[in-house]
Amino acid sequence: MSKNPNGAIIHSTKAGVSSGVRGKSAVSSRVRGKAIVSAEVVAFKDVKYGPHDGELRFRLIHFWEARNVVSKVLIGLEMLLIDQEETVSQGFIPAGRIDTYLPHMRAGGLYRLNSFFGSHNKNLYRVAEPSFTVTFSSTSVLSDLTDNYVGHIKLVNGQVLSDSLMLDDAEIASSRRVLLHVQTHDGPVMKLYLWDKAASDFSEKFKASGGTARVVLVTTLNPKRFGGALALSSMTPSRVFLDKDVQTTEEYLTWMNANLSVANRVNADVVTKTETMTIGELLFYIQQEDAKVAWFECIATVADVVHGSSWYYIGCGVCHTKATKGPTTLMCKKCGKPDIVGVPQYLAKISVYDNEDQASFVLLGDAGHELSGRKASELVASYFEANENVEDDHLVPVPQALIDTIGQTRKFIVKVSDHNLTGKTQALTVTKVLTPEDQEAEAQGTLQNGVADGDPSTCAGIVKRAADKVEAEDPKRARCG
Repeated sequence: MSKNPNGAIIHSTKAGVSSGVRGKSAVSSRVRGKAIVSAEVVAFKDVKYGPHDGELRFRLIHFWEARNVVSKVLIGLEMLLIDQEETVSQGFIPAGRIDTYLPHMRAGGLYRLNSFFGSHNKNLYRVAEPSFTVTFSSTSVLSDLTDNYVGHIKLVNGQVLSDSLMLDDAEIASSRRVLLHVQTHDGPVMKLYLWDKAASDFSEKFKASGGTARVVLVTTLNPKRFGGALALSSMTPSRVFLDKDVQTTEEYLTWMNANLSVANRVNADVVTKTETMTIGELLFYIQQEDAKVAWFECIATVADVVHGSSWYYIGCGVCHTKATKGPTTLMCKKCGKPDIVGVPQYLAKISVYDNEDQASFVLLGDAGHELSGRKASELVASYFEANENVEDDHLVPVPQALIDTIGQTRKFIVKVSDHNLTGKTQALTVTKVLTPEDQEAEAQGTLQNGVADGDPSTCAGIVKRAADKVEAEDPKRARCG
């Protein structure tokens, strides 16, 4: 809190956006403690001139007194607000209503406002991009929002909860995150990203519970929108609590145990859905300073298959990790076996495009099979059978099965990796390709009816991830140890 040269009180905070999870007490200039009626949530970009009955959800960044330049008479309270779509807008409380709202406001606070008026901005006083100011009217109701989230866990890093669920410490340390799918009561399933310390804290507590923890509470969350879908993301001060750690989680656990039919209504096997992005949005996301490792859907058309380099690698027949060549055998570092069966796996680079942009994708593992309809092992074996005189280290040319995919438009699941974020490569790794049948079924809306319409966390299946890092090298013919 500080004062400007005229002595007016100024409050400010760092910008952030609201998750809009739960409401608290409400204040109104007409009726104190007025009940909040459920209303449609309105984004700042959709505010027009005139009265609005909808609901705004925002973080209060900064507010200050507005006075007449000559007479110094108080006109009202000016505010700078930011909503969950990261749009900054101006707000205004007339002088006669300041005493109603100011005691309940703080810089950095999360609020929802029901019923307001969209006023024209004067260019002279305009400090935000939208041309309309959010004005508190006589019917406005302001209430708190909490930036905490509590709910029951559906998935942990894509795995359904079970007694045999094991967290991969190496994967968590490498990706610096844990991805939870969490549902509050019978509401929509939300993606909840835990980063760095929050991820390690969750991992430790989850293991300490013997893998039985079902309720999670995370404090100080920040929502992020990827391809129009909202997900919650932890921040540096975030804290993680499970089951009986605190009263809130213990009360929720009691509710869940008494309402298992409600808590289990959404099948965890079908709650995962990656956000859809265009190629241009993917490239823009990678350039953002706060971008993290993430998976997205992208609809694109195959323009070409890159020739002149290896399109496959030799992987472990069990875990598909790139095999290491020993003196006389192939070895797998991940499995710890000195003598394995090597199996060719896809590592093919393709060029793709959509309506606006183009990019390079790398087909990894099963993704190549899903696109071409042929396994890499079958194609490599067929080539060597037809060309018995070639050496084992011969570079197998790109097969016709891959070339035939040129011109196909498919939905790709792509991973934005650390290599993309650090600028080491611009090629995006494809971990799954939906078949035409999958795309048709999805378009016909065959998703489970128990999931709320429009929820960004629903899909017809769990996305397979190829978590192993594979380095491109000239592949050799697979050998059996």
